[in-house]
Amino acid sequence: MLGIAELGRISKNIVYTACPAGKSMKKANSSYHIFIGNRLNRNIHLLLGKMTGFMGCFSWLATKKFLSTISNIKPDIIHLHNLHNGYINLPMLFSYIKKNNIKVVWTLHDCWAFTAQCPHFTIARCEKWKNQCHHCPQYKSYPQTLIDCTRRMYKLKRKWFTGIKSMTIVTPSNWLSNLVKQSFLKDYSTKVLQNGIDLNIFKPIQSDFRKEKGWENKFIILGVALGWEMRKGLDVFIKLAEKLDTQFQIILVGTTEEIDKVLPANIYSIHRTQNQQELARIYSAADVFVNPTREENYPTVNMEAVACGTPVITFNTGGSAEMLDESCGIVVECNDIEILIEKIKGLGRSNNLTSENCLKKSKSFDATKRLGEYISLYKDIYYEN
Repeated sequence: MLGIAELGRISKNIVYTACPAGKSMKKANSSYHIFIGNRLNRNIHLLLGKMTGFMGCFSWLATKKFLSTISNIKPDIIHLHNLHNGYINLPMLFSYIKKNNIKVVWTLHDCWAFTAQCPHFTIARCEKWKNQCHHCPQYKSYPQTLIDCTRRMYKLKRKWFTGIKSMTIVTPSNWLSNLVKQSFLKDYSTKVLQNGIDLNIFKPIQSDFRKEKGWENKFIILGVALGWEMRKGLDVFIKLAEKLDTQFQIILVGTTEEIDKVLPANIYSIHRTQNQQELARIYSAADVFVNPTREENYPTVNMEAVACGTPVITFNTGGSAEMLDESCGIVVECNDIEILIEKIKGLGRSNNLTSENCLKKSKSFDATKRLGEYISLYKDIYYEN
């Protein structure tokens, strides 16, 4: 999404933002931005949550101070995003919202809001969240706890998150919207507003990238992720490297030195790019972007690749296929590596997914349009009875 200043300019209203204080936010400097707590507060919260299993139940003083600031602002609408990973006291926040009858928009970026603890459950093949979480197979994963308190946490989150007089749940994908309608949040209005990207940054960029690497005659397969693991399909790329011949060159962006230790020699590893423009340059140089993700909501990387003129092949997971059509992408059933290889080889022989068609499709990803949809939603909520 575009910056908050752009939102305020377009909507002609004052927009305040808030986030947990952290290393990445040191440069933020705005009279309309609020830091919640500090890094010490967050570390203590995470530790207590990890030891007790009650993540989201601490940060009392930080939350009290934050709510005092909100009281002075008197917002018409509070727009929530990710609330997990221990930086705010959830019962205090939602009690304040209910007591003051504040209208809420909550954009969900994963499934955490209607489970006891986990952001995703596809790989675990767990459906306990539909009725009552318990004996969680993932309680030691993110957000990590040492004690399985999911039975109690499920009941608490259902109590905290339900009963708000006016709340609209927004999801970027139809997939996540359908899950919300099966959860304890089902009584709220649900709206699908897809994410967007900055098309001034993600666009075809001519460069000497291929020549610099000596890959002028190679078919380049690109993968981009933050936190490469099995969930993101790291093992799939390793298998691709084993089965594809020297005509193909695999590039992975977002790796680490630890990941490099398990990568075969024919996978080119890039730990990080200098900036988004550099990433767009790499997208533009690739012949295909492959996203073998196994748990996903609405991956931005798919949009970024298409906007740079590069077609996408993705597993049919979560909402990963929702921004694609036959003009810019191919969808393969999850874990069907043989079909994935067949589709990659097919593109290598004759690419019917042209850059021109990708660019036409990318116009629908424009972040400014997505921002306008949110502003329309705010207006509808503000003027509702």
